[in-house]
Amino acid sequence: MESTRTNSMFTEYTKLFGKFKLPGLDMGALIESRRKDLEAMAEINTTALAGVQALAQKQSDMLRSTLGDVQTFFSRVTKDGQPVASTGETVRQTLQKALADVQDLADTAYRAQSDSVAVVTKRVAEHVEEMKALLQTKKK
Repeated sequence: MESTRTNSMFTEYTKLFGKFKLPGLDMGALIESRRKDLEAMAEINTTALAGVQALAQKQSDMLRSTLGDVQTFFSRVTKDGQPVASTGETVRQTLQKALADVQDLADTAYRAQSDSVAVVTKRVAEHVEEMKALLQTKKK
């Protein structure tokens, strides 16, 4: 529904600006270019939101897992009032898992950012080509 409202809005703008003919300027192409800019912005926002949601989900999963590990560790340590002999190994494994989790978070953040940058880069390249085409038609 939002898409049809947006398309109808751009149709109305195209009709309105079409009445104002400026020499050497294709208002339809200019408006179409701005519409594509807005679509790219919407895609960037969607990509960024997906990245943030993925990070939040990973952090939630990591917290749940860590709390489970801590609970298991303390139940083993306090069993019979005697510390478990492998406490050092458990701490080492926990630290390794924490480092792997941090790396996973960093990778997720990087992917989210690179996806958003890719959308922007693609739109900028398209925009440059559109402007070249507009300027070439003006010269002719």
